[in-house]
Amino acid sequence: MSNVRANRVAEQMKKELGEILTRKLKDPRVGFVTITDVQVTGDLQQAKVFVSILGDQKEKEETLLGLAKAKGFIRSEIGQRIRLRKTPELTFEFDEALAYGNKIESILRDLNK
Repeated sequence: MSNVRANRVAEQMKKELGEILTRKLKDPRVGFVTITDVQVTGDLQQAKVFVSILGDQKEKEETLLGLAKAKGFIRSEIGQRIRLRKTPELTFEFDEALAYGNKIESILRDLNK
């Protein structure tokens, strides 16, 4: 039962995080960020946020630093928007799936030539 609730909370957090990052966060280090997935533990204490960031490696690292610095603000915004007893602790990570998928697709394209 808690897994279903954790999934619902994760989906709601994903939606709210997207809105917070585009409308509320004013950090110039945070570039073009897309929330690709949120994984919440069963006890709703931890949330792992996967982000896809447009730009080179330096811009990605700067954006991740900006997100880490704004973690408290983002968490308080989530707490106001979602009614939970305790707001999950956030950790931001790169989502390498998109880059990995593009690499596989380019390899397949080269094989077909």
